[in-house]
Amino acid sequence: MGNHSEDNKRIVKNTMLLYIRMGVMMIISFFTARITLEALGVTDYGINNVVGGLVSMFSLISSSLSSSVSRFMTFGLGKGDKKELNTIFSTSVNIHIILAIIIVIAIETIGVWFLNNKMVIPTERLTAAHWVLQSSTLMFAIGLLSVPYNAAIIAHEKMGVYAYFTLFDAFSRLGIIFAIKYYGSDKLILLAIISIIPSLIKQLYYWHYSKKHFKECTYHAVWDKRVFKEMFSFAGWNFIGCTAGLTKDQGVNIAINMFTGPAVNAARGIAMQVNGIISQFIGNFMVAINPQITKEFAAGNHERMHKLIFNGTRFSYYLFMFLSIPIFLEIETILNVWLGQVPKHTVPFTRLVLVLSLAEIISNALITAQNATGKIRNYQIVVGGTLLMNFPISYILLRIGCIPEITVVVAIIVSQICLYERLLFLRKTVLLPSKEFLFRVYLNVIIVTISSAIVPTIIHLCIENGTYRFLSVCITSIITSGLSIYLIGLNRSEREIAVTWLKKIANKFKR
Repeated sequence: MGNHSEDNKRIVKNTMLLYIRMGVMMIISFFTARITLEALGVTDYGINNVVGGLVSMFSLISSSLSSSVSRFMTFGLGKGDKKELNTIFSTSVNIHIILAIIIVIAIETIGVWFLNNKMVIPTERLTAAHWVLQSSTLMFAIGLLSVPYNAAIIAHEKMGVYAYFTLFDAFSRLGIIFAIKYYGSDKLILLAIISIIPSLIKQLYYWHYSKKHFKECTYHAVWDKRVFKEMFSFAGWNFIGCTAGLTKDQGVNIAINMFTGPAVNAARGIAMQVNGIISQFIGNFMVAINPQITKEFAAGNHERMHKLIFNGTRFSYYLFMFLSIPIFLEIETILNVWLGQVPKHTVPFTRLVLVLSLAEIISNALITAQNATGKIRNYQIVVGGTLLMNFPISYILLRIGCIPEITVVVAIIVSQICLYERLLFLRKTVLLPSKEFLFRVYLNVIIVTISSAIVPTIIHLCIENGTYRFLSVCITSIITSGLSIYLIGLNRSEREIAVTWLKKIANKFKR
């Protein structure tokens, strides 16, 4: 019981550290996006977004391996086997070095050909697009080599390090954007070149910190066939899901470019950035709780694991919903104030992407739980196979002339099908009570969302656009969301804890 209390305290502490970081990063991100759009213009902003996405398409192999490294290191910590941990770490470093070489070669051949022959890039901006491709490739390779070290930091739940250093990343990006704003020549090329510096510094820091603080992160020239086989088996089946995720995001982004051009990529890129800022709040919570889910499974404590899944899903959803309702309703006003010039399609893209994130949040803890088991072959064949349908369906709809926003609608529908498939698998692999999950989590968050949104939506529809409506929607949204979460979303014991925390905060202010 004492261990669980310490685990809960660690989750709260890690989450708070990540949220302090996130508050600063959100402010920086808003400034960065506006200045970048002003400095580059809509076309170059879209080129930077879609060409960087092209490199991400080649990361599907590394993404599957990254999940494998994180799972095996966290599982090893749960078992307490230090020797096994070092073998996992050293083997993963070897794998990522080989992988970096292979993927760089692939980008320099297939990627360059695709950029020159298939993508819609204005002829006069093709040289700049190649600079973006080369810069993105180098940053990708650097990031790939940092995966084992980053996985070790997360597995050890050292979120303070993770939080503080990503602040450096955010401030670096802000400094870079100010540099290109006042640069007299090609701004996109300069952005591509100097963006490499923070990535390199971050990689060196992760290497130094991990080697200094974690014994298993001392590299040894070993090649354990058993560990290699287990990691690659896990990564191989996880490859399906990673491919599906990347084709849904970057694949669809490239398809949009092929049928509509870089201006729509800019609109989608801004929508994804707005969503990304909010999603990081949720990601911070899940980064803090995911290692606990894996460790509880490794320890054979299914009951505790189920509780973490239920509560992690509900609370992460509430956090995102609380922030997204006023943004969903007043996004047009926010974008006009924030960006000045708002590319066409940005408003509907942003609203739909927010709905998609709400739909996908419900599955985050379920994915972690399934990965913890290591039994992912059949899971990835079914769920990953379903996710793969995003790209061909979206491609066909774009080809026959549908609006680009239809791609997000497809993703929302597919995500809900995958949710039910995940529940069917987890009912067998970790004995998760799927009916209870549907009632206590899925139905619960739907009711909370509807009750939270009714009054702000009425105000949004009845009052003319302006500052008064914006403030009214935000204030009523905060009140109705808070009441709905408290009265409907929380059970009795959770409400008692919430009241205790509120009293403590009130007492501090009285002093």
